Amino acid sequence: MSPQSGPPRRSRPGKPYRRPKKDPVRILAFEALRAVDERDAYANLVLPPLLRKAREDGGFDARDAALATELVYGTLRHQGTYDAIIAECVDRPLREVDPPVLDVLTLGAHQLLGTRIPTHAAVSASVELARVVLGDGRAKFVNAVLRKIAAADLDAWLERVAPPYDEDPEDHLGVVHAHPRWIVSALWDALGGGRAGIEDLLEADNERPEVTLVARPGRSDPGELVAAAGEESALPGRWSPYAVRLTEGGEPGALDAVREGRAGVQDEGSQLVALALANAPLDGPDRRWLDGCAGPGGKAALLGALAAERGAALLAAEKQPHRARLVERALAGNPGPYQVIAADGTRPPWRPESFDRVLVDVPCTGLGALRRRPEARWRRRPEDLAGFAPLQRGLLREALTASRVGGVVGYATCSPHPAETRAVVEDVLGEARKGQGVTAEWIDARPLMPDVPALGEGPDVQLWPHLHGTDAMYLALLRRTG
Repeated sequence: MSPQSGPPRRSRPGKPYRRPKKDPVRILAFEALRAVDERDAYANLVLPPLLRKAREDGGFDARDAALATELVYGTLRHQGTYDAIIAECVDRPLREVDPPVLDVLTLGAHQLLGTRIPTHAAVSASVELARVVLGDGRAKFVNAVLRKIAAADLDAWLERVAPPYDEDPEDHLGVVHAHPRWIVSALWDALGGGRAGIEDLLEADNERPEVTLVARPGRSDPGELVAAAGEESALPGRWSPYAVRLTEGGEPGALDAVREGRAGVQDEGSQLVALALANAPLDGPDRRWLDGCAGPGGKAALLGALAAERGAALLAAEKQPHRARLVERALAGNPGPYQVIAADGTRPPWRPESFDRVLVDVPCTGLGALRRRPEARWRRRPEDLAGFAPLQRGLLREALTASRVGGVVGYATCSPHPAETRAVVEDVLGEARKGQGVTAEWIDARPLMPDVPALGEGPDVQLWPHLHGTDAMYLALLRRTG
C-alpha cells in the first residue's frame, strides 16, 4: 500500500426507505379529479359519494370534508390559470405530461397559490401524495415543479403568464380569471359594458355559491327551514318568497323538510323562472300546465306545488327515463294532480293546444352555472353551440304548439350566450311570421320578478351571478296568438 493511498474508504450506509404518508383528504381529492378527467364526470356528482364513504369508513370529519371540497372545486375552477403557470415550470408541452401527474401538480399549485396552507406544507403534502399515487420517481418531478411555483405568489405569476390587457383583453382576462378565451368573449358580448362588469362576472364564476333551498308552497315555508337550519346559519332568499340561503354551508339532507320532499335544493334563479311563468297574466282557463323538459325535477316540483294551490294539474315530461325517475321522486307527495312521463318534447305524445301554461327549460352548454360545475368551462367547445341549436328550436316550436291560443310559454336556459337565448326565440318567432309555425307575441317578464334589479331592457330577462347572486338563467315569456 502506498503512503498516499491510505486505508480503504467505507461506503456510507444508504438511508432506510421511508414509506409515504397517506393523507386521506388529498387522496380523496385526487380520486375526484381523476374521475372528472377520465369519465367526464361532474364534481358535484362524484364528490358527495366519496365524502360519504370516507365518513362511513371513519376518521374523516367535517374539517376534512371542507378541505377536500375546497381542493377539488378550487383546482377545477382555476385549472386554466394553474396550467399556464405549470407550463412555465416544465420542460415539455403540458399535453406530454401524464394526466395523473398533472392532477397532482394542479392540486399542489392550488394549495400554494389559492389557499392559506403554508408553502412547506403544501409542497410536502403534494410530494407525499405523488409518492402514494404515482411512485417515487415521478414524485421527484412533482417536487421540482412545485418548488419552482412556490418561488413566487399568484400576482407575480399572473404578471408573467398573462398577456397585457391592452394587447389582448380577452386572453388576459381568460388567464387571470381562469376561463377559456371563447367563453370570456361570449359572456362579454352578452353582458355588454366595459372591463369592470366582465371582471365582476368572471370573479363571481370562481366563487363557491351558497346552498339555496326552496320551500315548496303548501308543503313547507321558509320560516320552517330557517328555524330548522338555525338563524345563525340560514337567511331568507334575496328575491324568491320561497327561498332560504344556507350561509354556513351545511348539509341540506339533514333537514326534515328536505328529506321528506317538502323542500329541496334549488338555485334562486330557477325559482324566479318558475314563478314568472306561473304568475304571467292569462285570459281564460288555467287548469293544465306542462313542464316539457322536467329533469331532474326542481322546477317541476315548484310548478306542481303552485298548480296544486290553484286546482291545476301538471304534466311533467322528460326524455331520459332515469331523469324521469328523478322527476317522480321530486314530485312525490305533491298535494295536487300531476303525471310524470318519459317523452321527447320534440315528438310529443300530447295533442296540440292542450295546455294553458308551458315551460321548456332546454338543454344547453350550461355556461350560466359555471359556479356549480366549474369543469364545464374546460369541457365545452364553441362548436357545442351548434349542436344544441336544433334541439332548442325544436323544443320551443313544440312548446308553442302545445299551448292553447292565449296560453303562456316560457323558454328558459341556464346560459347567457346569445346563440342559446334571444337568438333562438327570435328565429322561431320569425319562422311563424313567414307562415312556418305557430304565431306568438312577447310578454314582458320583468314585472313578474318584482324588486329584482338590473333585468335589462326586456321583454326577456337575463339573470347574472355577480348582479343577482343566482345562476345566469335566461327567460323569455311568449303568448300564443294563433
